[in-house]
Amino acid sequence: MFGARCLLRPLRSCSSAPCPKHKPPAKLRVRDALRAQNTSGERVKVQGWIRSVRSQKEVLFLHVNDGSSLESLQVVADPSFDSRELAFGSSVEVQGQLVKSPSKGQNMELKAEKIEVVGNCDVKTFPIKYKERHPLEYLRRYPHLRCRTNVLGSILRVRSEATAAIHSFFKDNGFVHIHTPIITSNDCEGAGELFQVEPSSKMKVSEENFFNVPAFLTVSGQLHLEVMSGAFTQVFTFGPTFRAENSQSRRHLAEFYMVEAEISFVESLKDLMQVMEGLFKTTVMMVLSNCPEDVELCHKFIAPGQKIRTYAEKQLFNWGTDLHTEHEKYLVKHCGNIPVFVVNYPLVLKPFYMRDNEDGPQHTVAAVDLLVPGVGELFGGSLREERYHFLEQQLARLGLTEAYQWYLDLRRFGSVPHGGFGMGFERYLQCILGVDNIKDVIPFPRFTHSCLL
Repeated sequence: MFGARCLLRPLRSCSSAPCPKHKPPAKLRVRDALRAQNTSGERVKVQGWIRSVRSQKEVLFLHVNDGSSLESLQVVADPSFDSRELAFGSSVEVQGQLVKSPSKGQNMELKAEKIEVVGNCDVKTFPIKYKERHPLEYLRRYPHLRCRTNVLGSILRVRSEATAAIHSFFKDNGFVHIHTPIITSNDCEGAGELFQVEPSSKMKVSEENFFNVPAFLTVSGQLHLEVMSGAFTQVFTFGPTFRAENSQSRRHLAEFYMVEAEISFVESLKDLMQVMEGLFKTTVMMVLSNCPEDVELCHKFIAPGQKIRTYAEKQLFNWGTDLHTEHEKYLVKHCGNIPVFVVNYPLVLKPFYMRDNEDGPQHTVAAVDLLVPGVGELFGGSLREERYHFLEQQLARLGLTEAYQWYLDLRRFGSVPHGGFGMGFERYLQCILGVDNIKDVIPFPRFTHSCLL
């Protein structure tokens, strides 16, 4: 059997073909080409899609983009290269010399020596039109093409950068990444809005479950993270979750991504809130640092006037009926339109696993939500009930003792005070980019009556 070290050895190639006389052009991404320094006319190859074509008597200008940056690379070519195939949306490979650009506003340009059209684009039937700013509602009709627009390109680059920033935050703070299951037999939230998993009709065996128990697509990885926090102290997961809500509102998706964390030996909400705040601030700063042009585009054309600020801490203690979106937004506005922590919710409103505060007639649990401008709830978390008899009473009251015996076992064998939280990733992107509809910050939105592609 090959060991891992064998895979790291340099690969040797055997060929009878003669060595090429000329060094082949270096392949560059558009982003790297734009940032190049001291190229001295280096021959390079760039591949991408044409964003614009401008033909003059003595020169041909193309702007080529490969998705690596908002800015496109200007290609300067002899007018003899001009053809009908060089059109908006066509894919091309351009070889030539990368040189300093004499034009203001751009660092480098590519003097073309060879232009090859890889794939034609029929401009007349292409749903994305040159120089037209399509509404986001229109672009949702074309999930297979909308990623080629500037605005969706910026949103998805920010999404990628934010994903990396979240993983970096947890790694830097000593968390272990856990892959929690997509298919589960428990309902963490207790809401009942679940997608049940069954084999297709050709495989289905009458009156039997494939897993011997009803199985569902997960709504949260929290309970599985609690298992792992009993061994690794600090754990997190980042993956898709599902909810069968019959809603087409701008706030709901049937498939969305959650960032969830569990921490052992945590005894106060304040400690949990510090991690939540640190995650939010650190990742936002990384996104602003690494994607300034993309964020600025969204603020300019999607949410004019909205800017990210460094927020002062402000807490709001609330007790009473459950909060709806309009209440959450009112609280944020009332507190100066800054993020607000709301803590200590009535026990009757929250799931069985939240820690009882034992605070008399109010009877609250140690729960916390972080509300943010334009979105409402972004984070939700709590201390978990680590005391066996308290949890046993809660499960018995709900008739869940048998189903959650394994959960009680966690309290029997080395239980510790612990807590955790979850953050809706799409809502996070809405918050920092000012995007009003959650369907516009995910590549392929799934919601009731819509599962395109």
